[in-house]
Amino acid sequence: QVQLVESGGGLVQAGGSLRLSCAASGRTFSSYSMGWFRQAPGKEREFVAAIRWGGGYTFYADSVKGRFTISRDNAKNMVYLQMNSLKPEDTAVYYCAADPSLNPSVLRTPGYHYWGQGTQVTVSS
Repeated sequence: QVQLVESGGGLVQAGGSLRLSCAASGRTFSSYSMGWFRQAPGKEREFVAAIRWGGGYTFYADSVKGRFTISRDNAKNMVYLQMNSLKPEDTAVYYCAADPSLNPSVLRTPGYHYWGQGTQVTVSS
């Protein structure tokens, strides 16, 4: 069982930065790939970024590539999403998720085993 709690959301102007954090419980955190997803009002939940366990391979949605960076600290059971050059279209609730898979095709879809409650990110123009 893994419990996830996101933090770090807020209101920021376009061009600004935010860092989201996700605290995970459980002794097997290092055996889970971690992902960030987002969901804007009236839209489906979409993949943002993921980092695999065992080596830390990362991959991103095209819409955030070069602006967002996902990282993890297994010693602290934490995963982060550094978001730079934010745009109004980045406005959404951001969710942290955990899954034991290593398959990027799987990790790009919202079928993760565990989810956090989400944190709101609002980017004003």
